[in-house]
Amino acid sequence: MRLYFIYTCTFVLAFFLSIYLTPLMRKAALQYGIVDRPDGKLKNHRSPVAYLGGLAVYLAFLISLSLTFSLNQEMLGILLAGTIIVILGLVDDFGVLSPGIKLCGQSIAVLVLMRSGICIKLAFLPWYVSLPLSYLWLIGTINAFNIIDVMDGLSSGVAFTCSLVFFLVGVLNHNLIIATMSVALGGSVLGFLRYNFEPAQIYLGDTGSMFIGMMMGSLAMIGNFTEQSNVGCFAPVLILGVPLFDTMFVMYIRYRRGMSILSGSPDHFALRLRKWRLSTRQTVVISYGISTLLGIAALVIMKVSAVPAIVIILSLIAAALGTGYFLKKIDMTL
Repeated sequence: MRLYFIYTCTFVLAFFLSIYLTPLMRKAALQYGIVDRPDGKLKNHRSPVAYLGGLAVYLAFLISLSLTFSLNQEMLGILLAGTIIVILGLVDDFGVLSPGIKLCGQSIAVLVLMRSGICIKLAFLPWYVSLPLSYLWLIGTINAFNIIDVMDGLSSGVAFTCSLVFFLVGVLNHNLIIATMSVALGGSVLGFLRYNFEPAQIYLGDTGSMFIGMMMGSLAMIGNFTEQSNVGCFAPVLILGVPLFDTMFVMYIRYRRGMSILSGSPDHFALRLRKWRLSTRQTVVISYGISTLLGIAALVIMKVSAVPAIVIILSLIAAALGTGYFLKKIDMTL
């Protein structure tokens, strides 16, 4: 009971801190011109929208966690890496970083995290595989939440559902670190979502989306997913399935077009669904639902034997390929 009281206090504190801090950050962003301006191409909102929402999420997360939990070395390593990402994102929100420089900054944050002892630890993987895999995983998750941040409430809402699933993972694993960090992150993004849902008053910016991605990737690496079978190691991929799917889909489309995968383009699944026939709200709510279902599937494969887990994963891969084929057929040129 004491643990659940701590979880509840952490969540509530993070939520109300985010509710309080987000309007302050919006006011500061508008006052100093730190805004996302429409460009008639990828950015079609009617008027400039404030950035710095990610800073509110970060502060709410950090303060609530610090006040309710005794930080150990592992958590300090995650927070230090997250802080590096926040600073990098703040600079990038001013529009002064090239993709290459941003990748270098992300790599530094990832290496700091790995230096603190946090990496993918699977008994069947040798260290010379787990270390580069850890690096690629974190770079991927950092950018995945940045990539899906193309629609009001999408990235922050999906982050909230992922946080809830990671909280359940922490509870099932009796892992206080995962559970507490998940509820702190969940409360922070839920409070922010109050102002980010359509019509958005403020955006996460690179500051928030990359920070959330770093936290999600880190939580995935410190959890135990293979208690029943080694197939459970795919659970984090399912939990973060929505942003990872969009990342792979966009990269594939850009590659087929001969474009740089770092270039901006309106090929995201959310933009294609809106072009098809769905509204912004319908698209993001459906994304929340899919993220929830993938989270449930992840929890299931953690608790079943290898054969049913493989069946679930193959079924989801088939569904993802079918969805990708459908989305690819939507004409985005009109």
